[in-house]
Amino acid sequence: MKIGIDAVSFDVANIHLPIQTLAKARNIEPEKLEKGLGLIKMTLPDTHQDAVVFGANALTKLIENNSINLDEIARIYVGTESAIDNSKPISSYLITLMEQKFGENCLSECDVVDFTFACIGGVDALQNCIDFVKLNPTQKAIVVTTDIAKYDLNSTGEYTQGAGAVAMLLSANPRIIAFNEHWATNTKGVFDFFKPYRTISKQEITGNGNNENWFDNLESEIEIHKDQPVFDGQYSNQCYMDRTRNAYFSLKKLKNTTETLYKSWESIIMHLPYAFQGRRMLSEIYALDATDQIISGDEETKDYQNKLKTISKSEDYQNFVSEKLQPAEIASSIIGNLYTGSIFMGLLSTLSHFNTIEKDISGTTFGFLAYGSGSKSKVFEGVIQPEWKTGFQNVSLFETLEKSIEIDFETYEKLHKKEQKTSIGSPKNEWILDRIEKENPNLLGARYYKWIE
Repeated sequence: MKIGIDAVSFDVANIHLPIQTLAKARNIEPEKLEKGLGLIKMTLPDTHQDAVVFGANALTKLIENNSINLDEIARIYVGTESAIDNSKPISSYLITLMEQKFGENCLSECDVVDFTFACIGGVDALQNCIDFVKLNPTQKAIVVTTDIAKYDLNSTGEYTQGAGAVAMLLSANPRIIAFNEHWATNTKGVFDFFKPYRTISKQEITGNGNNENWFDNLESEIEIHKDQPVFDGQYSNQCYMDRTRNAYFSLKKLKNTTETLYKSWESIIMHLPYAFQGRRMLSEIYALDATDQIISGDEETKDYQNKLKTISKSEDYQNFVSEKLQPAEIASSIIGNLYTGSIFMGLLSTLSHFNTIEKDISGTTFGFLAYGSGSKSKVFEGVIQPEWKTGFQNVSLFETLEKSIEIDFETYEKLHKKEQKTSIGSPKNEWILDRIEKENPNLLGARYYKWIE
């Protein structure tokens, strides 16, 4: 039985800052970011948007564009690392909003939950839902990935920011892609990128050492939540390479093959924190799985690393990148990092590219190399189905991205610092964050959303 993605939709922040604008403001050579990392724009959430808004918009489009019968939906699982609550999952908000729009209790028997494992949480949700549909082939599931990638001003991650969501309908006999049975995983607990609870003493804030009540905080230490992560870029890159390499070769073992896996893949879909991350990370796998064994030795030595650099600059590898990786990079260049959604946006970008050039990819195999910091990789495969264009026809990815609103650097910094209080865009046919409760003590902090016609 074939199980996979039957339909897909997305929602991306509709305002952006050109990378050239950021580069000039930060005294960075624009070519370093554009040609070195593949960055052109980065999308940013407006004042009325958060991870719930993006997820709800993508899910609403999925339902409406595909005339989904909600009685058939048994699960809506969310992958995210942008949770707005330490207890109440984003998926519970999505249920509420869908019932507001499509009818009270229309999803009351639907199971919902969030998956959190950095950028691989959406893939975890996908695999879980695939297993569910295998056991219950008459039922369907939806996976939503929604995130806001925010980094500190002047940090080395600042130019990789992005915001948006992807929603996917999973079913038996899917129209777009059916996933193969083997999924390889490699995991190691590390601190390459994380969002810890941070604390500051109350005395440092108030100047008073008596631990008096401060905005209902009775503790002597105040916990601070920041959307921005703690990360080590070089170490994170190495973890990405290590986990992905190990999972890739684990997949070869599961398939009991000595053949070069990537040669059988029409396209390779990877997690892309920035557009060219995949091509930078894949050179080692490219070399190690080559039939002529063009690289060997201790991976920690300078000689080994120099060999990798030579390979990555070779004409053969550049041709490999153009053929198998570049289609997934197109959307990433003009969106930025979507965390859990970036690998699925890579799939969306690739499908959109082949649709644009009118290439029939039916029956071809795509390879997926997922990664989440902390850290874990999953490598798996899927086969493009004969009706992939039918399941994909309402997406209009590149056409939608062209309508994005450009902002200037001053506006960008105001948004980042949350000094901007009014919306930049004009919401229409979308969900917005309406208000956050500040008075009722039993609902303090509750978030309320509404649909704007």
